[in-house]
Amino acid sequence: MAEQVENAIQDVYPDDFSWCYGCGRLNKEGHHFRTGWNGDQTVTIYTPRPEHTAVPGFVYGGLTASLIDCHGTGSAALALHRKNGHEPGDGAKAPRFVTASLDVKFLKPTPHDVPLKAVGTVEEVHPKKFKVHTELYAGDVLCSKGEVIAALMPESFGLQ
Repeated sequence: MAEQVENAIQDVYPDDFSWCYGCGRLNKEGHHFRTGWNGDQTVTIYTPRPEHTAVPGFVYGGLTASLIDCHGTGSAALALHRKNGHEPGDGAKAPRFVTASLDVKFLKPTPHDVPLKAVGTVEEVHPKKFKVHTELYAGDVLCSKGEVIAALMPESFGLQ
């Protein structure tokens, strides 16, 4: 059985901000990426679907970038939630982050036939900004690295 993420931060995002194509639990067409703690690091595990093919046998790079992106914002939310004395599932409202920058390095082709595992290390760079360094593995193979600068989303985000 494939490894799973328990107590994902995306499970406790407010409904109004749970529609992201990558990690929104309310987006029926989305990927539903889920990010949780694994010790002091964060983890997201995702098995690509057949439509995520670039060429037969390999994952489309846009999926890889999307996974690193949502893993970064989810990791930042986990870090701030923990800093505020909370963990996913304890009933506290989770903070939501948006991407300020995304840098992805494609190191090796990503095989399509295995679950992908994003492993993140979070660094606070400002009280409202976190930098997340992510390594993306297919099995034991490091396929991509990424860095996300995630900015805390104000509660008024998107409201006119």
